[in-house]
Amino acid sequence: MMLALRARRKKYLGATVVLRGVSGVFVCGAVFGSACDSAVGSAESPTSSPSGGSRGAKHDLVNNPAPEFTAESANGKGKFSLGESTGKVVLVDFWATWCEPCKKSFPKLEALRVKFAASGLEVVAISEDDEPKGLKEFGAAYGANFPLFWDVDKKIANKWRPPTMPSSFIVDKKGVIRFVHVGYREGEEVEVEAELKSLL
Repeated sequence: MMLALRARRKKYLGATVVLRGVSGVFVCGAVFGSACDSAVGSAESPTSSPSGGSRGAKHDLVNNPAPEFTAESANGKGKFSLGESTGKVVLVDFWATWCEPCKKSFPKLEALRVKFAASGLEVVAISEDDEPKGLKEFGAAYGANFPLFWDVDKKIANKWRPPTMPSSFIVDKKGVIRFVHVGYREGEEVEVEAELKSLL
């Protein structure tokens, strides 16, 4: 299986990002690559917090306006435009069907959506798969009732620049990116929840 995943690895934007030393953080791919890794080690990652997690990951979009995008969902949730979500907090998750950690993160994202939807939270997930086949089925298998979008020609990712799969961006009510989470770590939803509460 690992050989197959490595065979599928691709590079985008002419660079590969490898995250190492993030204890318990699981990442897939490298700049939209098609392989999954468990990044565990002793050295401190440049994208990790002092505690070794992925909270507060460094990204040049933090505290800047979120790039606008409009897309039609692949799972029957209709059309979404970020620009029309002013006044709401939006969690934008970049993922892929080949991403093993995404199977763990999707149920956590859905639980957050259910808990905070009435308070003004929207969760949307953007697939970096090469084709839209299987997106709806993946979402159904892992409990995602939030909109799933296919990023045609990687146009959205080219603007947002997620370092790996999954990567989550939390956008405040004014459309500004406030937090970025790179990879997936068990229990990270507690940190995400605290961040969401600070913005809702």
